[in-house]
Amino acid sequence: MAQPGKAVFTGLFRHTLDDKGRLTIPSEWRHAHAQEDTFLATPHPDGYIAVLPPGEVDKLHEKISAMKLSDAAAQAFSARFFSQTQGFSFDKAGRIGLTEALLKHAGLEKDAVLVGSLTKFNIYNPVRWQQEESRTAGENFGDLMRRLDI
Repeated sequence: MAQPGKAVFTGLFRHTLDDKGRLTIPSEWRHAHAQEDTFLATPHPDGYIAVLPPGEVDKLHEKISAMKLSDAAAQAFSARFFSQTQGFSFDKAGRIGLTEALLKHAGLEKDAVLVGSLTKFNIYNPVRWQQEESRTAGENFGDLMRRLDI
């Protein structure tokens, strides 16, 4: 059972971007946070958008803060990562507006699939999500559970 005050992102939701490119986030995901809480949306190397809620943003903030200014590789990573990352909170209707670059990265034009992964959620193009489902279906899913010791 989740601890009180700890957000849990589960389920799958299919939503459509509106004419202004905004996407409605499921109410059970957004109501776990204050209106002013900052989320981060970042392009994942596997072709979708990873969304980090405030708790995960705090963890990332600690890691980035611990990087030494003299560590050129860490500074280069940080600059690249955050140049592509968008901070946001929800509007009063529970929508977010994603940047053109994020939409293009994930191949989102009209339809999107929002998938919970407990501590965060991801936004997929429907075709990309279908590929992910196929990859983890049947015996593969059981093998993954055993490998992860779940």
